[in-house]
Amino acid sequence: MSANKKAADTRRVAVDSSISDDGIDPKRRRLLVGGMATTAGLGAGALGVSMLASMSPSARAKAAGAPVEADISKLAPGQLLTVEWRGKPVWIVRRTEQALGSLSSVASQLADPDSIEEQQPEYAQNESRAIKDEYLVVIGICTHLGCSPTYRPDIAASDLGSDWEGGFFCPCHGSKFDYAGRVYSGVPAPTNLEVPPYMYLDDNRIIIGEDDGVAA
Repeated sequence: MSANKKAADTRRVAVDSSISDDGIDPKRRRLLVGGMATTAGLGAGALGVSMLASMSPSARAKAAGAPVEADISKLAPGQLLTVEWRGKPVWIVRRTEQALGSLSSVASQLADPDSIEEQQPEYAQNESRAIKDEYLVVIGICTHLGCSPTYRPDIAASDLGSDWEGGFFCPCHGSKFDYAGRVYSGVPAPTNLEVPPYMYLDDNRIIIGEDDGVAA
C-alpha cells in the first residue's frame, strides 16, 4: 500500500471515530446533555421556589389583608398593644375606669362625638366605639396626613393643656383624639380614627380584619 493511501485511510479513521454510532458528534452530545441537565436544574429550582412560596407563612396574605389574631390576656389596664394588619398599626388599649369616664366629659370638645362619619363598623358606633367598653381597637394612623399619633394617657399634660384627659396626640400637626379615637374640634384631622372590623374569639383573643366569620 502506498504511503499516500495509508495517510488517507488514517485520516478517514480519525474522522469516523469522531462520530458516534447514532451519528451525533460526541462533543455536541456533551453540550446537549449539559444543556438538558442545566435546564432540568433550573426547572427543579423554579418548582422549588414555587412550592416554597406556596407553603411559606402568609406574610403576603397579611399584607393583602388576611385577619390577624391578638392575645390580650396580659394587657394591663392603661396599657396599649400594637399589632399589624394590612401594613398598618392597630392599637388595642385596655381602658381604665378614668379613661372610660372621660368619654362623656370631653364630648362637647369633639368634632364628631356620636361617630356619625363612617369610620367604624356599625357595632362600634357608640360612645366607647367598641364591642366591649374596656377595650378600644383602632387603627393608629392620623386621619389628617397619615402620621402616627402617640398614646398620651398623662392627664393635664403641660403641652396639651389643663383640660387634657388622656388619649392620642399627633405631634406632626397637633391633632388630638380622645380615648375612643374621636377627633377634637379645631384640629387638622377631619375625622375620628378608624375602627377596623374585629371580633372576639374568646375573652383573651381578638381577631382583626374579620367579624361574624367574614373577612373584611
